[in-house]
This record gives sequence, structure tokens and C-alpha cells, in this order.
Amino acid sequence: MARKNKGRGGGNPNRPRFWGKHAVAAALDNPDRKVLKAWASREAAGFMQFPAELPVVMAEAPDLGRMVPADAPHQGVVIEVEPLEERWLADLLADAPDRAVLLVLDQVTDPHNVGAILRSAAAFGAVGIVTQDRHSPPESGALAKAASGALERVPWVRVVNLARALEEIAEAGFWRIGLAGEAETDLKEALGPARVALVLGAEGPGLRPNTREHCDALAKLPIRDMMESLNVSNAAAVALYAANVA
Repeated sequence: MARKNKGRGGGNPNRPRFWGKHAVAAALDNPDRKVLKAWASREAAGFMQFPAELPVVMAEAPDLGRMVPADAPHQGVVIEVEPLEERWLADLLADAPDRAVLLVLDQVTDPHNVGAILRSAAAFGAVGIVTQDRHSPPESGALAKAASGALERVPWVRVVNLARALEEIAEAGFWRIGLAGEAETDLKEALGPARVALVLGAEGPGLRPNTREHCDALAKLPIRDMMESLNVSNAAAVALYAANVA
């Protein structure tokens, strides 16, 4: 379970608060998302398309600022939501087209990184992301803001055992490529099969040994020697682009 955040702007962990025009608009447009309440400045209320049945409280900018983490760019609107219903890996794999790219995150816990990865996944048409439930961030305002609406559009599956999930992904016909800076093969050389699962580890530790063992190939991004590595969200964006043009 997520820890309760009793600090500024934490809200109820079972009812996260989203802020910012893109994150809020996407949540309102998602028929699978239950929005419980909204707070908005009069200016924001004028252009946000709130459903008639949604309780909306008019608020000044300082009041909205106290509802979110310090310096969070709320853009005049905050909503309280229920987390999306749990998705199942078997359903995601069954619905995947013949040519598909899937992202698997091995203990990537930073909400800004996961949000940015969701945004790239939406931009490059990934069929979804898979994370381990105990080692990934919960839905939150920071994650939704970084995702810029993609949290509502990209299927996100949480699994108990990532190794077992990778086995299931292989059985569905996906070629599993783990990104590792020390790999000898460039990513473009490892690509080829129509269904690809790109597996990325957390910054610093990278892929865990058991995760590596459940990949069909290890590959690296061809970055210059002057830089040791990329931020995991940047690496995901580059890998998604490479997979789309292969």
C-alpha cells in the first residue's frame, strides 16, 4: 500500500489530486476515470468543460496552491479522483496487434520518470507499460502532470512478479530486449521481430539479474562516450523511436 502523505497537498492516497490543464482535461475525458470533485479559479472554470454533475468549488490561486505540493503548476484547476481500475496483463497481451511495442519497467519508482515514460509511450503508440506493483509509484498529481494526459490513454499493468510477467510476455510472441549500457549490441541490431518488449531498469541499479535472465537480448543505446547514460525516461523515448522506425 502507498504511504499516506500528510504533508502539503498530499490529499488522500486512495483519492489522488490531479492538477494542470492537460492532466485534468484528460481525466475528465476518460470514461473510465471517476472524478469526485473539482476546485478551479474563475478563469479556469470558464474554459474547463466540467460535467454538470461534478461539484466545482471556486477558489483563488493561493487556495489552490495550498492543495498541491509547493510550487506545483496547478494552472488554476485541481481535481480529486479515484484511481483507475486494475488492468490485467493477459487482457493487454490479447488485445495487442501483430506489430506492437510494450514497455516493461524494472523498479522505476520516480513518479516524474514514470509520467514522462507514459507520455512517450502515448506519443510513439506503445500498447502499454508493465511495472511491478510494489516497486512503482502510485497514481499521483506529480505523475499525472508529467504524463500530460497519457495516464488516461496508455494502459498500465501492475504485476506481482516481473519475471513471471516477462515469461507471459514471451509466450504472447514478444521479443524481450533489456536496455543495458554495458551490452555489446546496439538496440537497432537487436530489433527485428514485429512484437517487441523494451525492458528498462531504474537509474543507478539498472536491470536486476533475474530480469536480465528473462530477456531474449541485451542492447545499448549508441550514446557518446562523454556521457555514461541517459535518464530512464529519455532512454525510453529514444528506444521507442528506434522501435518505431525499425
